[in-house]
Amino acid sequence: MEQVLSKIGRLNEIGIALSAASDVNILCDKILTGAMELTNSDGGSLYRMSDDKAFLEFVIVSTHSLDIHMGGSTGREINFPPIPLMVNGESNKNNVVSSAVHDEQTINIPDVYHAKGFDFSGTRKFDQQTGYQTQSILTIPLKNHHNDIIGVLQLINAQDELTDQTREFDLADQQLAESLASQAAVAITNKQLIEEQRELFESFIRLLAGAIDEKSPYTGGHCKRVPELTMMIADACHHSQSAALKDFYMTEKDRYELTIAGWLHDCGKVTTPEYVVDKATKLETIYDRINTVDTRFEVLKRDAVIENLKQKLESIPKDLSLDYSRIDKELEEKITQINNDRDFIRASNIGGEFMDEALQQRVKDIAKLRWVNSKGVHADFFDDNEIQNLTIAKGTLTPDERQIINNHMAVTIKMLDQLPFPKHLLNVPEYAGGHHERMDGKGYPKGLTRNEMSLQARMMGIADIFEALSASDRPYKTGKPLTECLRILGFMNKDNHIDPDIFDVFVREKIYLLYAQAFLPKNQIDEVNHADIPGYEE
Repeated sequence: MEQVLSKIGRLNEIGIALSAASDVNILCDKILTGAMELTNSDGGSLYRMSDDKAFLEFVIVSTHSLDIHMGGSTGREINFPPIPLMVNGESNKNNVVSSAVHDEQTINIPDVYHAKGFDFSGTRKFDQQTGYQTQSILTIPLKNHHNDIIGVLQLINAQDELTDQTREFDLADQQLAESLASQAAVAITNKQLIEEQRELFESFIRLLAGAIDEKSPYTGGHCKRVPELTMMIADACHHSQSAALKDFYMTEKDRYELTIAGWLHDCGKVTTPEYVVDKATKLETIYDRINTVDTRFEVLKRDAVIENLKQKLESIPKDLSLDYSRIDKELEEKITQINNDRDFIRASNIGGEFMDEALQQRVKDIAKLRWVNSKGVHADFFDDNEIQNLTIAKGTLTPDERQIINNHMAVTIKMLDQLPFPKHLLNVPEYAGGHHERMDGKGYPKGLTRNEMSLQARMMGIADIFEALSASDRPYKTGKPLTECLRILGFMNKDNHIDPDIFDVFVREKIYLLYAQAFLPKNQIDEVNHADIPGYEE
């Protein structure tokens, strides 16, 4: 009785361990090891039902006396072929394992060499090759809480605890093994459901990120590259021995949480209008209005030519020998000035890193020109909206349009705050929602300072900036070489925009180069001299 109670207690312990197992391979190891322990078996195998329910596939094989351990968490491949459930269109009942599935019941065989009704030729061949002596077999179908068979547990050669002699599996062995098999089936199913839910969750996140990238041809890949770079930075900080980061440590759960945050960092962009995201030039709306402006310049040149000809016609009756060179020269100079102004406006229409006040003033001066529009009315050359757009100092967006873009962060945080994240993902909204904040509190949307942000959010901030600087798919610029990206990032560090300790690791560990080799074309990967990077000291 004490022995039975001890085994029941051990069964409970194994059941608890099965519930706690986080990996399917480890779970399978515990199932087979626990069953062999409870029944004092020398060997055993665990099979799983194939996805098409046509075969039983080996998951783990173990035999103590032969020191055989394959499959499961061992990493050793099992070369045995799967067992078919059907042969020539009929149920395969020659094999004891497949027969247990078809009959949906346990099969307990005291001695395989005297058993009838099953084909044990494979077993005998194995015994001949290894010198093993297979005798007793206990085969149990694994049924989950839906009464579906998901696999089979097979135990081989029960051992007498006093003599170590092989014996048959008794009723107590069978009942214990069946009880464990029932718990195991439920544990496996639950683990599979969790994995399937996790896979669905991750697929949905990647689908959302892909949809955002597909929404605009100019930001394609951004939502995929930022999480990659974020994790490169995080891993470098994890291994850093610097005084500021020596206490930073990430578990696998921490890494998973940050990865999910990286994929969701721009989810709010699903609400951002395409005409703002895709604004490639300053005058672009539904179309690029630079073509309309070009037409106005052509009208100015036409009117100049007409004025030239009118002057000549008016002078003919007065003096047929009049020299028109002065008039023609004035026309030539006027046409040249118009062409220069047109070329300047074309160049101004393309967004850049900076447009100084002198260039902005020239736009305003050109705006004062008068032209005759299609209605025959003399009008200013540019309206207020065109002046506002053409004098944008940086990029292609007006302040109102930039506010629309910036609002994606508020939307991101709002969206993520509404999701019931489980305990191990509770920090996702904070990580994802902080990558546009600044160390000096001048960022958005919350104006957080460095001390109010997690290290992970600060890492993602650097990743987002560097990806944007180096990306070659933005509407208003080409991808910058590494030296230029690091120069700008260095100035941002000096301006208290990004975290100095993480920036130090980013440069010192050459994370920029690791990222560049994976994602940037070769023509952007130039030679970097750390001494030339502002705000960085070796």
